[in-house]
Amino acid sequence: MKTKVISERVDQFAEGCRLVAQHGLIRCSAGNMSLRVDAERMLVKPSRSWMSNMGEADVSVCRIADGALIEGGKPSVETGFHAGVLRTRPDVNVVLYFQTPCATTLACMDVPAPNYFVIPEVPFYIGHVARIPYFCPGSKALADAVTGALREHDMVQMANHGQATVAADIAHAIQNASFFELACEILLRSGERAAPLTAEQAENLLAMRAARKATV
Repeated sequence: MKTKVISERVDQFAEGCRLVAQHGLIRCSAGNMSLRVDAERMLVKPSRSWMSNMGEADVSVCRIADGALIEGGKPSVETGFHAGVLRTRPDVNVVLYFQTPCATTLACMDVPAPNYFVIPEVPFYIGHVARIPYFCPGSKALADAVTGALREHDMVQMANHGQATVAADIAHAIQNASFFELACEILLRSGERAAPLTAEQAENLLAMRAARKATV
């Protein structure tokens, strides 16, 4: 039986899933999200469920220690990296995997990673973006790679797969994904003509980001 704390978190999580869909960050049953309940438990989107239709009765409760199901339906196939990130990042409460068109297009291109610092929001809210090669969805290799990448970053691009971002709360995770998609859209629309921030400008914003995180 769910405790009052879990019930409150479930309500928050279900509403957050619907917000992710409303912001156009995922399509149909793709994408997933997790929310920390406490040091031992997390909420995860169930497998093949649509975030746009997420209700309180649809949420899976899993262990952070190993991703094992505690209550609810079968959790997302990517529960392994959600658990891994929450284990290694005590400052993080939310992990969001999303597939926006422009960002995912760049994730599918076999080209050097572009400079995403074309708008101030990326260095200030997201910081440097990690990138990992393709691994089979739901595999331990993917879970380990995403967990490792997000140990020192708040955004990772998974080749031919999509993106994952982390944050202290759902609103910030949605914001990260939205600003990153905007930066990727600018890069694609400009045909590589977009001028990124100068190194000095980017470093100043990164320093502001570090100072802000240190006070949280």
